[in-house]
Amino acid sequence: MKSALKTIALAAAIGLAAVSGAAAQQVRVGFAAEPYPPFTSPDASGNWQGWEVDFMKAICAEAKLDCVVTPVAWDGIIPALTTNKIDMIIGSMSITAERLQTIDFSDKYYNSPPGIIGAKDTKFDATPEGLAGKTLGVQVATIHQVYANKYFAPAGVTVKEYQTQDEANNDLAAGRIDAVQADSIALTDFTKTEQGACCDLKGTVKDDPEILGLGVGVGLRKGETELKDKINAAIKAIRANGTYDTFSKKYFDFDVYGG
Repeated sequence: MKSALKTIALAAAIGLAAVSGAAAQQVRVGFAAEPYPPFTSPDASGNWQGWEVDFMKAICAEAKLDCVVTPVAWDGIIPALTTNKIDMIIGSMSITAERLQTIDFSDKYYNSPPGIIGAKDTKFDATPEGLAGKTLGVQVATIHQVYANKYFAPAGVTVKEYQTQDEANNDLAAGRIDAVQADSIALTDFTKTEQGACCDLKGTVKDDPEILGLGVGVGLRKGETELKDKINAAIKAIRANGTYDTFSKKYFDFDVYGG
């Protein structure tokens, strides 16, 4: 009898250990393969770092997910999600009506307006009139490309498209284009570098929610309600418990969450 009880107890203990030691759900997180500081960039060892990396770690820990960074070319990142090569996108992707036709999004996790930078010794406004006759660089497959083609191109601005933001910034620093449009936080960060010291922020563009969206969210496949609920709950939790503010202060002296 005692032997039988010991056997039962041992089996129960093994069962509990198996449950408690069960692996967390693995989630492949798509990041744009190119650097986008201060949000994402690889260090000398190829490890990804930045504000969005810290954000990813915080929500994955809160949601008890095993998140694996999976770099993907930006213009192929949504197809990678819809074809199950990745499970979610954390890459400063704005929540727009056009993208919502193809994928779903979590709640907003940050928001900042698009800005325009140019050479310090050249004065112009961040408006179609201010940029008339100039060349504006934008990254392909972004809200900035769509916005520039709608508002700037008709005003006589030459819109030049780049595969990566780095390429656009490099051409600006080299004097091959007059301006660049992108997220104002990322552009301001660039102007603080040795290469970007040539330039300053000319201003932010006039808002158009239909194109620019309602803030940045985690990209998800349509119909994956359980994962979406976990991510939304995690975003809410890290905002409430101070984790979000703690890692944000390493990068910003303002509330990146925005309005």
